[in-house]
Amino acid sequence: MSLATRGMKVGILTAGGDCPGINAAIRGVGKTAIIEYGMKVIGISSGFRGLIEKEYIELDETQLSGMLTLGGTILGTSRDKPFKNDPVTGENMSKIIKKNYKEIGLDALVVIGGNGTQKTAAKLAAEGLNIIGLPKTIDNDVYGTDVTFGFDTAVSIATEAIDRLHSTANSHKRIMVIELMGHNAGWLTLYSGVAGGGDVILIPEIPYDMDIVARYLEKRSKNKKPYSIVVVAEGIAKPKGTSAASFVAQSIKEKTGLETRETILGYVQRGGSPTPMDRILATRYGAHAVELIAEGKFGLMVCKDGETITSVPLDQVGGKLKLVPPDHSIVKKSRKMGICFGDKKI
Repeated sequence: MSLATRGMKVGILTAGGDCPGINAAIRGVGKTAIIEYGMKVIGISSGFRGLIEKEYIELDETQLSGMLTLGGTILGTSRDKPFKNDPVTGENMSKIIKKNYKEIGLDALVVIGGNGTQKTAAKLAAEGLNIIGLPKTIDNDVYGTDVTFGFDTAVSIATEAIDRLHSTANSHKRIMVIELMGHNAGWLTLYSGVAGGGDVILIPEIPYDMDIVARYLEKRSKNKKPYSIVVVAEGIAKPKGTSAASFVAQSIKEKTGLETRETILGYVQRGGSPTPMDRILATRYGAHAVELIAEGKFGLMVCKDGETITSVPLDQVGGKLKLVPPDHSIVKKSRKMGICFGDKKI
């Protein structure tokens, strides 16, 4: 235990949408800070809102036990935008955050979140606060890291849902369309679609043509394939005011006459206990964040590069999206197996 780090105050907050693995990350930060470095850990409630309203508690090692497997976040979260004015007081919230950061006596702040949160973290770092970011989201779209924690669990949940659709699709000889989350990124749909044996996979990064999808499904039907599974990302191009699943399903019915049903998996993808892989990844991220703090390195986001846990400057991450390259190796291999992506390369 270093005398230089003993007594340092490290704040931690979670912002944006919840996802599996956040509590494992909090535990990784907290236990490493307390046991290895003798630091004090300050848990901030409800994301940046907690810093604005000074709602926080000191976390001891006992409070960090038994939470590795828990979904959600024990600290709570919110989607506040700190660099906008408070809707009630009109005051710039980032100024309040800077003031409260100093009044609480924080030496560093660990910010757990996705793209928007990392963008905010980069801005706060530019304002002079000692910030370390941890990338979490089921969408896996945070720039600068190979993978975010939460993604593996969501893939497992979505794949199980697709697995279950196979039996009902086969029983009724139907086309089943399932819509998955991901905003503008197709990582979750691609991985789950391949793992779940999807026949058609539609993602935002690959423009699709419903006529091509329809011809593909008609061909399967003529070749005595009794059913088909169509996996679609919520962010694909579609008319306003309709879901991806309903648009695709309706289009298939109209163009083929084949019996088609849709389902939207929704928020169940974000819930529940994290997979072992996400527990390990979140723990490694959390521990590395504290190592950076102990070394006096700030303005960074912890990331995974191959098998190495390292870091990348926050100002190179904030505001950028990591999207699926249309020539990604999984896409290439899937095409060779006959999976349709709704474009001409089938």
